[in-house]
Amino acid sequence: MHYYKAFGLNILSEIQLPELSDGDGNSDPDLYIKSAAFELPALGKTQLYRRGVRASFGKDADENLYLHWDNIASFKATNGNYLYVNALTNDDNLISLFTVSEAIGLILFQRGLFLLHASSVQVGNEGWCFMGTPGAGKSTTAAAFIKAGCKLLSDDLTAIAFHEDGSAYIVPAYPQLKIWDKTVAGLHYSESELHPVSEGVNKFSYEPKSGFSHEPVPLKKVFFLHRARNRKPLAALSAAEIPTETLKHFPLPSQLLTRDVLKRLFLQSFQCSKSAKLWKKKRPDGFENLEKWVSECIPEQQTAG
Repeated sequence: MHYYKAFGLNILSEIQLPELSDGDGNSDPDLYIKSAAFELPALGKTQLYRRGVRASFGKDADENLYLHWDNIASFKATNGNYLYVNALTNDDNLISLFTVSEAIGLILFQRGLFLLHASSVQVGNEGWCFMGTPGAGKSTTAAAFIKAGCKLLSDDLTAIAFHEDGSAYIVPAYPQLKIWDKTVAGLHYSESELHPVSEGVNKFSYEPKSGFSHEPVPLKKVFFLHRARNRKPLAALSAAEIPTETLKHFPLPSQLLTRDVLKRLFLQSFQCSKSAKLWKKKRPDGFENLEKWVSECIPEQQTAG
């Protein structure tokens, strides 16, 4: 058995998940990850792809949630505290990748967290979140902030929770940021400090395990990145845009977006807007301009904090 920590959860796992931080074996687990075979319900195709393989999704009468990738793995999430993994390959690294990058999202959804397909970092004492369509530069922007001395909070999947007073905070994920080789070169990361990842030969992972904190960080800024030349470089989201823009970046199967779930997500998106400033931001062209923007952001935030 292995003890891990991720997304604010103490995890007891039967499978190895090397991406995650080591956990405390003396703490009661919040999540059990078990290796098991199980029957799948009727499945439907989703909008989710990983390693070029399209995911299928299903749900049974007991509200268990299922994700399946042909020849890779099936996952079953139960009550927000059990995740069953049926491996369909002998590649342990691949199973770990799909477990932490995709399947844990089902558990977080069952636990009521507000989930975004986004990267996030800690700037001073604030949590900043970056979203956008594929290629908009979420991970590259996060990598630029990290190079400038900020701390990683999450890559690809950002989980947001709320205090009793309604204020939003980011729940740190795990110490891994996946970046393309062009970003490694453009931001002058040292390849000796990076690790190739199983998603492809052109991708690397930055793994700041020694300095990674699992303490929650207040959500203060959200940037919806774009590369459109005919839009303002920076514009605040209107009230009407807030729920629709966040919904575009829902990271789980669209089949989950029932009427009750949509209502919950709309309310949570407005809760976020009460805590944080939400912006549409044109990502600066080129790595030099990106780093210039980052350097302008950091002193201003730290002075304000």
